[in-house]
Amino acid sequence: MPDWLTASIAPLDQTVLAQAIEKQQQLTKPQGALGVLETIATTISALQGSTEPRVEQAQIVIFAADHGIAQENVSAFPQAVTAEMVKNFSAGGAAISVLAKQFDLPLQVINLGLVTELPSLPLVQSKVIAKGTQNFLSQAAMTEGQLLQAFEIAKNCVDEIKKNNKQLFIAGEMGIANTSSATALVCALENIKVKELAGYGTGLDSVGLEHKIDIIEQSIHKHQPEMNSALNILQILGGFEIAALTASYIRCAQQGIIALVDGFICSVAALFAIRLNPQCRPWLIFSHQSAEQGHKKVLALIDAKPLLKFDLRLGEGSGAALAYPLIRSACLLQNEMASFASASVSEKSSA
Repeated sequence: MPDWLTASIAPLDQTVLAQAIEKQQQLTKPQGALGVLETIATTISALQGSTEPRVEQAQIVIFAADHGIAQENVSAFPQAVTAEMVKNFSAGGAAISVLAKQFDLPLQVINLGLVTELPSLPLVQSKVIAKGTQNFLSQAAMTEGQLLQAFEIAKNCVDEIKKNNKQLFIAGEMGIANTSSATALVCALENIKVKELAGYGTGLDSVGLEHKIDIIEQSIHKHQPEMNSALNILQILGGFEIAALTASYIRCAQQGIIALVDGFICSVAALFAIRLNPQCRPWLIFSHQSAEQGHKKVLALIDAKPLLKFDLRLGEGSGAALAYPLIRSACLLQNEMASFASASVSEKSSA
């Protein structure tokens, strides 16, 4: 494990947290009237060390990679869709592309390794590790060196975002069959039965789901003797994009950048990030609970309360992007609402 992965992370500033809570109590509203928005604002205040939290400088990054386990027909879509969707991101036709444009957020796609070779594309960085992972039904998904390479790419990405003074990070993912990888990862890490976690992904039917469960169960059983740590499990059952997400969440926390976590795949990466470096947990805000069966269980494992529940199951960072305006509103309300004193509004009677 690289030394930087477990380096210390700044905790919540309890003094600033108390000041922010006090400030919320002075704003022209009944105490607690803005509910979760108040908690978001005061938490970000404590993370940033200021009672005027800021998240207007944000960045969207999509990590894309193919999975060898797709050879086992665990997805309703062919593997070629990964590359086709990367082209769609570049052309501005994907859901996340529309949302990035709506909220005026920069979008970057990092190709970590697709089966299909891509030409040079706008917004897409080529950081190819290999042509996708290996089929983990028969062998480890990646070598230790490839895992560390994914970590390093993510670290460099976040470090560059820090140089550009970004305050908030939205990560997305693209990789056909990555719900199979994510499900296998959690089941192996937390000793959960596959049938309790596996979902329909992007459109499997009931027969397809049973096949997916069987393949994941076989894979975990095959590698059980080798899987003795979170890092080892990630190498054997993970994907390049899931590894990059994991490292990026840790690095964001180390760099003082808040990460807005997307759906099932991203939450699995967040789970692994927390297991590898528990100090990163306060820096993660969970945007939504998706329609994927296992997402609720993963959120419960890390005591995460998602902001939205819209039955999304798209990925790409779309749920996090939809939650971004709420995060920004929470900060603006704390920063710009008048206090009772400044607005000459009578406070609640003490009688």
